[in-house]
Amino acid sequence: MQEPPRSGEKVLRGIPVSPGVCRGRILVLGKSHEEALHPHKLDDAEIAVQLQRLETGLVKTRQQIHQVQRQVTDALGAQDASIFDAHLLVLEDPTLIDEVTRMIHQDKVTAEYAFKVVSDRYIKTLGAIEDDYLRERSSDMKDVTSRLLNNLMGREDEFDPKKMTEPCIIISHDLTPSRTALLDKKLTLGFGTDIGSKTSHTAIMARSMRIPAVVGLQTASKEIVSGEYALLDGYNGLIILNPTDQTLFEYGQLVKKKVTLQEKLKDTKEQAALTLDGHRVILSANVEQPGDTEAVLASGAEGVGLFRTEYLFINRERLPTEEEQYQAYRQVAAALKPSPVVIRTLDLGGDKFLAHLQVPQEMNPFLGWRAIRFCLQERDIFRAQLRAILRASVEGNIKMMYPMISCLGELDQANALVEEYRQELDKEGIPYSKDLEIGAMIEIPSAALVADALAKRVKFFSLGTNDLIQYTLAVDRLNDKIAHLYEPTHPAIIRLIRMTVEAGRSQKIWTGVCGEMAGDPLMVPLLLGLGVDELSVAPPHVPQVKYLLRRLKFSEAKELADFALTCESGNEVLKRSEALVRQVAPSLFETL
Repeated sequence: MQEPPRSGEKVLRGIPVSPGVCRGRILVLGKSHEEALHPHKLDDAEIAVQLQRLETGLVKTRQQIHQVQRQVTDALGAQDASIFDAHLLVLEDPTLIDEVTRMIHQDKVTAEYAFKVVSDRYIKTLGAIEDDYLRERSSDMKDVTSRLLNNLMGREDEFDPKKMTEPCIIISHDLTPSRTALLDKKLTLGFGTDIGSKTSHTAIMARSMRIPAVVGLQTASKEIVSGEYALLDGYNGLIILNPTDQTLFEYGQLVKKKVTLQEKLKDTKEQAALTLDGHRVILSANVEQPGDTEAVLASGAEGVGLFRTEYLFINRERLPTEEEQYQAYRQVAAALKPSPVVIRTLDLGGDKFLAHLQVPQEMNPFLGWRAIRFCLQERDIFRAQLRAILRASVEGNIKMMYPMISCLGELDQANALVEEYRQELDKEGIPYSKDLEIGAMIEIPSAALVADALAKRVKFFSLGTNDLIQYTLAVDRLNDKIAHLYEPTHPAIIRLIRMTVEAGRSQKIWTGVCGEMAGDPLMVPLLLGLGVDELSVAPPHVPQVKYLLRRLKFSEAKELADFALTCESGNEVLKRSEALVRQVAPSLFETL
């Protein structure tokens, strides 16, 4: 690779998605060549040809994705290969294919033009959704569309890993999951992309492959030239072109510190989440699929504090049956016994609806027909899930909670249905645990305000802090114009959390947190001091949260909480919390 003239050091900033530091030559792949497709009116006789071309292209694309899936299974395992199930479902989506077919018939256009128009509409809709998981599925759609269009038009993929002849750092406008899967780990030092986020399948694969990665670099693929020497910082989200000797020395020291920290985090796996002065905290993990249990066990978590069951329902052509759900819930419970598994009932709605459900359009879906409201009206769906959870409870370690409870009436209705289905199972002679604990999620201010009444009817609370903050402050954290107003340490949020904890304690029930606050080291001492009994976080965050807890004193956390409850400034609370964490666990903040 020819070396370009060396100039001064230049730093490009993006989003860190896979940790690590690497340095080497840059290879820019897949320069964007967005090719405009234009409609060409066809004769009636040509319509059948286009339909056949579409079918042939779909078959070939399926074969290619199956091949990629097999390669990923061999290299990384079935869990990572399951990412491509979503790609295959796109190609099997009857609504999508019917729309494309109808457009070919009605508008008399080519298969590639019709598929591009229809898929772009889907991509735009998914890209506008506020749920991170579903919004990132637009990337999967782009991946499938690009591959199918290449097949229909007989063109080669612009992204060609075969150009890699020596170890290098890849820079690209985008890097789809299927392209990431084909990277040679021996030659790929790291990669950076103009677009993307931490929740994308590409980011997930980078972490699984242990390849340092930075996304969201905006115009890097246009600014950087192949052959330039660079350093990629996957901890802080930086690409440093032409790094100086001083920069290289500093990063060498950082790598040593990070390796030392990782060793310390590994040492905590078998240890309890116990503060220096003996206060015990339950540290659990959040999961979405039965296959996530391996990550839970590897992290050192004490079970599952949140099983997001809606991901058993989306990205599929039909609803999961009661039996399928029972098997999934029981699989997780059996794998983690005797540790508890808290299953959240269906949290569909807002921006997470099933493609095959006829859902009326709402002006504000986040304040509309979602979660427990949806379930209480769609009784057949709710019945199948509740029966499945009850049946799986025979494992002895399952607990269940309802999302988005806003009032006592919703809780009473849900509990009445559980009792009805218990009686059904009794009549059918199907076993279940009589001691299944049922809890309520506190995500709406009204629920926190009536927590004293709710606490009399449940066995535990789980604070969903993401929605609690959003609803309390009327702030969409994904809206750039007002994201700065999304403030976890706002006095109102602190008081609602404390109110919930105290209501629980008055009835001798425990309170956990399963929102993002629980996995943020800066928030952990505050939550601990406010009296939270359990923290449930993504499996990768478990080691650092446990590491922090074991270096904290509960007395210090209580002092922080007492200050926060009387402080009028959320920013002052954040500063004080950060100062405490930096004091007790400075290695968590090692950076440049």
